[in-house]
Amino acid sequence: MMGLMASEETRTTRSTTAGTSAAHDAREPGGTGTRTWTTRLIVLGIVLSALNLRPAITSLGALLEEVRDGLGMSGSVAGLLTSVPPLCFAVFGVTAPRLARRFGAGAVVCAGMAAIATGLLVRPYAGGTAGFLAASALALMGIAVSNVLMPVIVKRWFPDRVGSMTGLYSMALALGTSAAAAVTVPLTGVLGGNWQSGLAVWAALAAAAVLPWLPFVRERAAGAGERGTARAARGSGRSAPDGTAPVLRITRSRTAWALAVFFGLQATAAYITMGWMAQIFRDAGVPAGTAGLLLAVTMVMGVPLAFVIPRLATRLPHQGPIVLALGLCGLAGYAGLYLAPAGGAWAWALLLGVSNCAFPLALTMVGMRARTGAGVSQLSAFAQSTGYLISIPGPLLVGVLYQHSGGWGLPIALMAGLMIPQMLMGVLAGRDRTVEDEAAR
Repeated sequence: MMGLMASEETRTTRSTTAGTSAAHDAREPGGTGTRTWTTRLIVLGIVLSALNLRPAITSLGALLEEVRDGLGMSGSVAGLLTSVPPLCFAVFGVTAPRLARRFGAGAVVCAGMAAIATGLLVRPYAGGTAGFLAASALALMGIAVSNVLMPVIVKRWFPDRVGSMTGLYSMALALGTSAAAAVTVPLTGVLGGNWQSGLAVWAALAAAAVLPWLPFVRERAAGAGERGTARAARGSGRSAPDGTAPVLRITRSRTAWALAVFFGLQATAAYITMGWMAQIFRDAGVPAGTAGLLLAVTMVMGVPLAFVIPRLATRLPHQGPIVLALGLCGLAGYAGLYLAPAGGAWAWALLLGVSNCAFPLALTMVGMRARTGAGVSQLSAFAQSTGYLISIPGPLLVGVLYQHSGGWGLPIALMAGLMIPQMLMGVLAGRDRTVEDEAAR
Protein backbone atom coordinates (compact mmCIF):
# COMPACT_ATOMS: atom_id res chain seq x y z
CA MET A 1 0.00 0.00 0.00
CA MET A 2 2.89 2.35 0.77
CA GLY A 3 4.31 1.68 -2.68
CA LEU A 4 0.92 2.39 -4.20
CA MET A 5 0.79 5.72 -2.41
CA ALA A 6 4.34 6.57 -3.38
CA SER A 7 3.55 5.98 -7.05
CA GLU A 8 0.49 8.22 -7.04
CA GLU A 9 0.80 10.95 -9.64
CA THR A 10 0.85 14.54 -8.45
CA ARG A 11 -2.07 16.33 -10.06
CA THR A 12 -1.97 20.02 -9.37
CA THR A 13 -3.02 23.30 -10.89
CA ARG A 14 -1.56 25.36 -8.06
CA SER A 15 0.80 28.26 -8.46
CA THR A 16 4.57 28.13 -7.95
CA THR A 17 4.19 29.88 -4.62
CA ALA A 18 1.64 27.34 -3.39
CA GLY A 19 3.91 24.52 -4.50
CA THR A 20 6.82 26.01 -2.58
CA SER A 21 4.62 26.37 0.52
CA ALA A 22 3.47 22.76 0.21
CA ALA A 23 7.06 21.59 -0.05
CA HIS A 24 7.90 23.61 3.06
CA ASP A 25 4.93 22.08 4.90
CA ALA A 26 6.17 18.60 4.08
CA ARG A 27 9.38 19.14 6.02
CA GLU A 28 10.10 18.60 9.67
CA PRO A 29 9.45 21.47 12.10
CA GLY A 30 13.16 21.99 12.64
CA GLY A 31 13.65 22.69 8.92
CA THR A 32 15.49 19.43 8.04
CA GLY A 33 14.16 17.15 5.32
CA THR A 34 11.63 14.52 6.29
CA ARG A 35 13.46 11.33 7.14
CA THR A 36 12.17 7.89 6.29
CA TRP A 37 11.72 6.82 9.91
CA THR A 38 9.89 10.03 10.74
CA THR A 39 7.54 9.58 7.79
CA ARG A 40 6.80 6.01 8.82
CA LEU A 41 6.15 7.11 12.38
CA ILE A 42 3.75 9.78 11.13
CA VAL A 43 1.93 7.18 9.01
CA LEU A 44 1.71 4.82 12.00
CA GLY A 45 0.41 7.64 14.17
CA ILE A 46 -2.21 8.61 11.60
CA VAL A 47 -3.43 5.02 11.26
CA LEU A 48 -3.57 4.31 15.01
CA SER A 49 -5.28 7.64 15.67
CA ALA A 50 -7.86 7.01 12.95
CA LEU A 51 -8.63 3.60 14.46
CA ASN A 52 -9.66 5.42 17.66
CA LEU A 53 -11.89 8.13 16.18
CA ARG A 54 -15.16 6.15 16.35
CA PRO A 55 -15.07 3.13 18.76
CA ALA A 56 -16.18 5.42 21.60
CA ILE A 57 -19.42 5.90 19.64
CA THR A 58 -20.09 2.58 17.90
CA SER A 59 -19.24 0.47 20.95
CA LEU A 60 -21.90 2.44 22.82
CA GLY A 61 -24.38 1.99 19.96
CA ALA A 62 -23.96 -1.79 20.14
CA LEU A 63 -24.71 -1.79 23.89
CA LEU A 64 -27.14 1.13 24.00
CA GLU A 65 -30.04 -0.94 25.34
CA GLU A 66 -27.87 -2.37 28.14
CA VAL A 67 -26.51 1.06 29.01
CA ARG A 68 -30.04 2.53 29.04
CA ASP A 69 -31.21 -0.22 31.41
CA GLY A 70 -28.10 0.04 33.59
CA LEU A 71 -28.33 3.82 33.96
CA GLY A 72 -32.13 4.10 33.86
CA MET A 73 -32.28 6.26 30.73
CA SER A 74 -35.46 7.16 28.85
CA GLY A 75 -35.61 7.21 25.05
CA SER A 76 -35.22 10.99 25.02
CA VAL A 77 -32.16 10.89 27.28
CA ALA A 78 -30.67 8.16 25.10
CA GLY A 79 -31.28 10.44 22.13
CA LEU A 80 -29.40 13.17 23.99
CA LEU A 81 -26.56 10.71 24.55
CA THR A 82 -26.30 10.09 20.82
CA SER A 83 -26.21 13.87 20.27
CA VAL A 84 -23.22 14.39 22.57
CA PRO A 85 -20.60 13.39 19.94
CA PRO A 86 -21.46 16.09 17.39
CA LEU A 87 -21.88 18.66 20.19
CA CYS A 88 -18.39 17.93 21.51
CA PHE A 89 -16.94 17.87 18.00
CA ALA A 90 -18.41 21.31 17.29
CA VAL A 91 -17.38 22.90 20.60
CA PHE A 92 -13.88 21.46 20.89
CA GLY A 93 -13.02 21.05 17.21
CA VAL A 94 -12.95 24.80 16.63
CA THR A 95 -10.09 25.11 19.13
CA ALA A 96 -7.83 22.67 17.26
CA PRO A 97 -6.08 25.16 14.90
CA ARG A 98 -5.25 27.50 17.78
CA LEU A 99 -3.93 24.63 19.91
CA ALA A 100 -1.90 23.32 16.97
CA ARG A 101 -0.31 26.73 16.41
CA ARG A 102 0.65 26.93 20.08
CA PHE A 103 1.78 23.37 20.82
CA GLY A 104 2.20 21.72 17.42
CA ALA A 105 -0.27 19.41 15.67
CA GLY A 106 1.55 16.25 16.81
CA ALA A 107 1.44 17.28 20.45
CA VAL A 108 -2.27 18.09 20.27
CA VAL A 109 -3.11 14.75 18.65
CA CYS A 110 -0.99 13.00 21.29
CA ALA A 111 -2.97 14.74 24.04
CA GLY A 112 -6.19 13.90 22.18
CA MET A 113 -5.38 10.18 22.18
CA ALA A 114 -4.61 10.35 25.92
CA ALA A 115 -7.97 12.05 26.53
CA ILE A 116 -9.75 9.32 24.57
CA ALA A 117 -8.05 6.58 26.58
CA THR A 118 -8.88 8.25 29.90
CA GLY A 119 -12.49 8.97 29.00
CA LEU A 120 -13.16 5.44 27.74
CA LEU A 121 -11.62 3.90 30.83
CA VAL A 122 -13.53 6.11 33.26
CA ARG A 123 -17.00 6.46 31.74
CA PRO A 124 -18.45 2.97 32.42
CA TYR A 125 -17.59 3.31 36.11
CA ALA A 126 -18.32 7.02 36.60
CA GLY A 127 -21.66 6.25 38.21
CA GLY A 128 -24.96 7.63 36.90
CA THR A 129 -25.90 9.34 33.67
CA ALA A 130 -24.13 12.62 34.49
CA GLY A 131 -20.79 10.95 35.12
CA PHE A 132 -21.18 8.81 32.01
CA LEU A 133 -21.82 11.91 29.92
CA ALA A 134 -18.89 13.82 31.44
CA ALA A 135 -16.39 11.02 30.80
CA SER A 136 -17.79 10.56 27.30
CA ALA A 137 -17.26 14.28 26.70
CA LEU A 138 -13.58 13.94 27.69
CA ALA A 139 -13.06 11.15 25.15
CA LEU A 140 -15.00 13.04 22.51
CA MET A 141 -12.90 16.16 23.13
CA GLY A 142 -9.84 14.14 22.15
CA ILE A 143 -11.63 12.85 19.08
CA ALA A 144 -12.75 16.37 18.13
CA VAL A 145 -9.29 17.94 17.94
CA SER A 146 -7.89 14.89 16.17
CA ASN A 147 -10.74 14.99 13.63
CA VAL A 148 -9.82 18.53 12.65
CA LEU A 149 -6.05 18.03 12.60
CA MET A 150 -5.91 14.84 10.52
CA PRO A 151 -6.44 16.70 7.20
CA VAL A 152 -3.94 19.32 8.36
CA ILE A 153 -1.27 16.72 9.12
CA VAL A 154 -1.87 15.01 5.79
CA LYS A 155 -1.60 18.30 3.89
CA ARG A 156 1.57 19.22 5.75
CA TRP A 157 3.49 15.95 5.54
CA PHE A 158 2.08 14.54 2.30
CA PRO A 159 1.09 17.51 0.10
CA ASP A 160 1.44 15.48 -3.10
CA ARG A 161 -0.49 12.47 -1.75
CA VAL A 162 -3.59 14.01 -0.21
CA GLY A 163 -5.94 11.48 -1.85
CA SER A 164 -3.93 8.41 -0.87
CA MET A 165 -3.28 9.47 2.71
CA THR A 166 -6.84 10.66 3.25
CA GLY A 167 -7.95 7.30 1.93
CA LEU A 168 -5.55 5.49 4.27
CA TYR A 169 -6.73 7.16 7.45
CA SER A 170 -10.38 7.07 6.33
CA MET A 171 -9.96 3.34 5.78
CA ALA A 172 -8.41 2.94 9.25
CA LEU A 173 -11.23 5.04 10.73
CA ALA A 174 -13.84 2.82 9.08
CA LEU A 175 -12.01 -0.30 10.28
CA GLY A 176 -12.01 0.92 13.87
CA THR A 177 -15.66 1.90 13.59
CA SER A 178 -16.77 -1.46 12.23
CA ALA A 179 -14.57 -3.49 14.58
CA ALA A 180 -16.08 -1.79 17.62
CA ALA A 181 -19.59 -2.40 16.31
CA ALA A 182 -18.88 -6.06 15.48
CA VAL A 183 -16.97 -7.29 18.51
CA THR A 184 -18.28 -5.21 21.41
CA VAL A 185 -21.27 -7.50 22.08
CA PRO A 186 -19.36 -10.82 21.88
CA LEU A 187 -16.40 -9.30 23.71
CA THR A 188 -18.75 -8.23 26.48
CA GLY A 189 -19.93 -11.83 26.73
CA VAL A 190 -16.36 -13.08 27.01
CA LEU A 191 -15.72 -10.55 29.79
CA GLY A 192 -18.61 -11.90 31.83
CA GLY A 193 -21.56 -10.11 30.26
CA ASN A 194 -20.77 -6.84 32.02
CA TRP A 195 -21.42 -3.85 29.75
CA GLN A 196 -18.96 -1.73 31.73
CA SER A 197 -16.09 -4.04 30.81
CA GLY A 198 -17.27 -4.23 27.20
CA LEU A 199 -17.00 -0.44 26.89
CA ALA A 200 -13.83 0.09 28.95
CA VAL A 201 -11.72 -2.37 26.95
CA TRP A 202 -11.46 0.10 24.05
CA ALA A 203 -9.29 2.37 26.19
CA ALA A 204 -6.34 0.06 25.50
CA LEU A 205 -6.42 0.82 21.78
CA ALA A 206 -6.42 4.56 22.47
CA ALA A 207 -3.48 4.20 24.86
CA ALA A 208 -1.48 2.49 22.10
CA ALA A 209 -2.18 5.44 19.78
CA VAL A 210 -0.45 7.84 22.17
CA LEU A 211 2.99 6.29 21.59
CA PRO A 212 3.79 7.26 17.96
CA TRP A 213 3.04 10.92 18.69
CA LEU A 214 5.33 11.27 21.72
CA PRO A 215 8.41 12.24 19.63
CA PHE A 216 6.38 15.06 18.06
CA VAL A 217 5.54 16.75 21.33
CA ARG A 218 8.72 18.75 20.75
CA GLU A 219 6.89 20.52 17.91
CA ARG A 220 5.76 23.01 20.56
CA ALA A 221 8.73 25.29 19.82
CA ALA A 222 7.98 25.31 16.10
CA GLY A 223 4.33 25.92 16.84
CA ALA A 224 5.23 28.92 18.97
CA GLY A 225 7.29 30.32 16.12
CA GLU A 226 4.44 29.90 13.67
CA ARG A 227 2.11 31.57 16.16
CA GLY A 228 4.39 34.58 16.43
CA THR A 229 4.59 34.87 12.65
CA ALA A 230 0.84 34.57 12.34
CA ARG A 231 0.30 37.21 15.01
CA ALA A 232 2.62 39.61 13.22
CA ALA A 233 0.83 38.96 9.93
CA ARG A 234 -2.54 39.66 11.48
CA GLY A 235 -1.21 42.85 13.03
CA SER A 236 0.03 44.08 9.66
CA GLY A 237 -3.07 42.95 7.78
CA ARG A 238 -0.94 40.76 5.46
CA SER A 239 -0.30 37.08 4.98
CA ALA A 240 2.72 35.57 6.66
CA PRO A 241 5.74 35.61 4.36
CA ASP A 242 6.04 31.81 4.26
CA GLY A 243 2.34 31.37 3.52
CA THR A 244 1.66 29.41 6.69
CA ALA A 245 -0.83 31.82 8.26
CA PRO A 246 -2.72 33.83 5.67
CA VAL A 247 -5.46 36.17 6.72
CA LEU A 248 -8.51 34.26 5.49
CA ARG A 249 -12.09 35.27 6.10
CA ILE A 250 -13.49 31.81 5.66
CA THR A 251 -17.12 32.87 6.14
CA ARG A 252 -16.96 34.82 2.86
CA SER A 253 -16.53 31.58 0.91
CA ARG A 254 -19.67 29.97 -0.48
CA THR A 255 -17.74 26.76 -0.99
CA ALA A 256 -16.80 26.72 2.70
CA TRP A 257 -20.46 27.09 3.70
CA ALA A 258 -21.59 24.41 1.23
CA LEU A 259 -18.91 22.06 2.53
CA ALA A 260 -19.88 22.79 6.14
CA VAL A 261 -23.56 22.02 5.50
CA PHE A 262 -22.68 18.90 3.50
CA PHE A 263 -20.41 17.79 6.32
CA GLY A 264 -23.13 18.45 8.89
CA LEU A 265 -25.82 16.52 7.05
CA GLN A 266 -23.60 13.51 6.38
CA ALA A 267 -22.57 13.59 10.05
CA THR A 268 -26.25 13.64 11.03
CA ALA A 269 -26.87 10.51 8.97
CA ALA A 270 -23.73 8.83 10.31
CA TYR A 271 -24.47 9.43 13.99
CA ILE A 272 -28.08 8.43 13.64
CA THR A 273 -26.86 5.24 11.98
CA MET A 274 -24.21 4.54 14.61
CA GLY A 275 -26.50 5.38 17.50
CA TRP A 276 -29.80 3.88 16.38
CA MET A 277 -29.48 1.40 13.52
CA ALA A 278 -28.75 -1.59 15.74
CA GLN A 279 -31.85 -0.69 17.79
CA ILE A 280 -33.96 -0.44 14.62
CA PHE A 281 -33.01 -3.99 13.71
CA ARG A 282 -33.51 -5.26 17.26
CA ASP A 283 -36.99 -3.76 17.38
CA ALA A 284 -37.72 -5.52 14.07
CA GLY A 285 -36.97 -8.86 15.71
CA VAL A 286 -33.30 -9.26 14.81
CA PRO A 287 -31.19 -10.77 17.65
CA ALA A 288 -28.82 -8.40 19.44
CA GLY A 289 -25.67 -10.11 18.17
CA THR A 290 -26.91 -10.05 14.58
CA ALA A 291 -27.95 -6.41 14.92
CA GLY A 292 -24.41 -5.59 16.02
CA LEU A 293 -23.04 -7.46 13.00
CA LEU A 294 -25.37 -5.53 10.70
CA LEU A 295 -24.07 -2.28 12.13
CA ALA A 296 -20.55 -3.62 11.62
CA VAL A 297 -21.35 -4.41 7.98
CA THR A 298 -22.52 -0.84 7.51
CA MET A 299 -19.31 0.46 9.04
CA VAL A 300 -16.97 -2.03 7.32
CA MET A 301 -18.15 -0.90 3.89
CA GLY A 302 -16.12 2.18 4.57
CA VAL A 303 -12.87 0.20 4.77
CA PRO A 304 -12.33 -0.42 1.04
CA LEU A 305 -14.44 2.48 -0.19
CA ALA A 306 -12.74 4.98 2.11
CA PHE A 307 -9.49 4.24 0.30
CA VAL A 308 -10.97 4.21 -3.20
CA ILE A 309 -13.28 7.25 -3.03
CA PRO A 310 -10.66 9.87 -2.01
CA ARG A 311 -8.31 8.69 -4.77
CA LEU A 312 -11.14 8.85 -7.29
CA ALA A 313 -12.24 12.27 -6.01
CA THR A 314 -8.77 13.80 -6.51
CA ARG A 315 -8.86 12.72 -10.16
CA LEU A 316 -12.19 14.37 -10.93
CA PRO A 317 -12.63 18.10 -11.60
CA HIS A 318 -16.04 17.96 -9.88
CA GLN A 319 -16.98 15.57 -7.07
CA GLY A 320 -20.74 16.03 -7.58
CA PRO A 321 -21.30 12.66 -9.34
CA ILE A 322 -19.82 10.81 -6.36
CA VAL A 323 -22.06 12.79 -3.99
CA LEU A 324 -25.16 11.86 -5.99
CA ALA A 325 -24.25 8.17 -6.21
CA LEU A 326 -23.74 7.95 -2.43
CA GLY A 327 -26.98 9.83 -1.76
CA LEU A 328 -29.03 7.50 -3.94
CA CYS A 329 -27.65 4.50 -2.04
CA GLY A 330 -28.75 6.18 1.18
CA LEU A 331 -32.28 6.80 -0.08
CA ALA A 332 -32.56 3.16 -1.17
CA GLY A 333 -31.33 1.96 2.22
CA TYR A 334 -33.83 4.09 4.14
CA ALA A 335 -36.66 2.89 1.91
CA GLY A 336 -35.67 -0.69 2.74
CA LEU A 337 -35.56 0.02 6.47
CA TYR A 338 -39.06 1.47 6.26
CA LEU A 339 -40.61 -1.32 4.15
CA ALA A 340 -38.86 -4.49 5.33
CA PRO A 341 -36.27 -3.84 8.06
CA ALA A 342 -35.71 -7.50 8.94
CA GLY A 343 -36.41 -9.13 5.59
CA GLY A 344 -33.72 -7.27 3.68
CA ALA A 345 -31.54 -6.29 6.62
CA TRP A 346 -28.22 -7.23 5.03
CA ALA A 347 -28.98 -5.32 1.82
CA TRP A 348 -30.02 -2.19 3.74
CA ALA A 349 -26.88 -2.39 5.86
CA LEU A 350 -24.74 -2.56 2.72
CA LEU A 351 -26.49 0.37 1.04
CA LEU A 352 -26.25 2.58 4.12
CA GLY A 353 -22.61 1.60 4.45
CA VAL A 354 -21.94 2.90 0.96
CA SER A 355 -23.88 6.08 1.71
CA ASN A 356 -21.85 6.73 4.86
CA CYS A 357 -18.73 7.03 2.71
CA ALA A 358 -19.73 10.66 2.24
CA PHE A 359 -17.46 11.22 5.25
CA PRO A 360 -14.11 10.40 3.58
CA LEU A 361 -15.34 12.28 0.52
CA ALA A 362 -15.97 15.38 2.66
CA LEU A 363 -12.52 15.09 4.23
CA THR A 364 -10.95 14.82 0.78
CA MET A 365 -12.78 17.92 -0.40
CA VAL A 366 -11.44 19.80 2.64
CA GLY A 367 -7.94 19.12 1.36
CA MET A 368 -8.87 20.00 -2.23
CA ARG A 369 -10.76 23.23 -1.61
CA ALA A 370 -7.77 25.04 -0.07
CA ARG A 371 -4.31 25.63 -1.53
CA THR A 372 -2.18 25.95 1.62
CA GLY A 373 -1.77 24.07 4.88
CA ALA A 374 -3.08 27.07 6.80
CA GLY A 375 -6.08 27.26 4.49
CA VAL A 376 -6.82 23.57 5.05
CA SER A 377 -6.53 24.10 8.82
CA GLN A 378 -9.05 26.95 8.79
CA LEU A 379 -11.41 25.21 6.38
CA SER A 380 -11.23 21.95 8.33
CA ALA A 381 -12.03 23.67 11.61
CA PHE A 382 -14.85 25.73 10.07
CA ALA A 383 -16.44 22.90 8.08
CA GLN A 384 -16.24 20.35 10.88
CA SER A 385 -17.24 22.62 13.77
CA THR A 386 -20.12 24.20 11.83
CA GLY A 387 -21.07 20.84 10.41
CA TYR A 388 -21.19 19.12 13.76
CA LEU A 389 -23.30 21.98 15.16
CA ILE A 390 -25.76 21.33 12.32
CA SER A 391 -25.80 17.61 13.12
CA ILE A 392 -26.60 17.95 16.84
CA PRO A 393 -30.44 17.95 16.63
CA GLY A 394 -30.66 14.89 14.37
CA PRO A 395 -29.96 11.99 16.77
CA LEU A 396 -31.91 13.72 19.56
CA LEU A 397 -34.90 14.28 17.29
CA VAL A 398 -34.83 10.64 16.23
CA GLY A 399 -35.01 9.58 19.88
CA VAL A 400 -37.92 11.91 20.58
CA LEU A 401 -39.84 10.80 17.46
CA TYR A 402 -39.21 7.16 18.30
CA GLN A 403 -40.45 7.54 21.87
CA HIS A 404 -43.58 9.53 21.03
CA SER A 405 -44.60 7.75 17.83
CA GLY A 406 -43.92 4.27 19.14
CA GLY A 407 -42.20 3.17 15.93
CA TRP A 408 -39.51 3.89 13.38
CA GLY A 409 -41.63 5.25 10.52
CA LEU A 410 -41.22 8.95 11.32
CA PRO A 411 -37.51 8.74 12.24
CA ILE A 412 -36.71 6.91 9.00
CA ALA A 413 -38.72 9.47 7.00
CA LEU A 414 -36.65 12.21 8.65
CA MET A 415 -33.41 10.45 7.69
CA ALA A 416 -34.50 10.10 4.07
CA GLY A 417 -35.67 13.71 3.90
CA LEU A 418 -32.31 15.03 5.07
CA MET A 419 -30.54 13.16 2.28
CA ILE A 420 -31.91 15.56 -0.37
CA PRO A 421 -30.22 18.76 0.91
CA GLN A 422 -27.11 16.71 1.65
CA MET A 423 -26.85 15.80 -2.02
CA LEU A 424 -27.46 19.40 -3.11
CA MET A 425 -24.82 20.86 -0.79
CA GLY A 426 -22.34 18.16 -1.74
CA VAL A 427 -22.69 19.04 -5.42
CA LEU A 428 -22.04 22.71 -4.63
CA ALA A 429 -19.04 21.88 -2.43
CA GLY A 430 -17.62 19.63 -5.15
CA ARG A 431 -16.99 22.44 -7.62
CA ASP A 432 -13.36 23.11 -8.55
CA ARG A 433 -12.80 26.24 -6.44
CA THR A 434 -10.64 27.27 -3.50
CA VAL A 435 -11.68 29.11 -0.38
CA GLU A 436 -8.66 31.43 -0.63
CA ASP A 437 -9.91 32.78 -3.97
CA GLU A 438 -13.50 33.18 -2.76
CA ALA A 439 -12.57 34.77 0.57
CA ALA A 440 -10.28 37.28 -1.17
CA ARG A 441 -13.04 38.70 -3.36
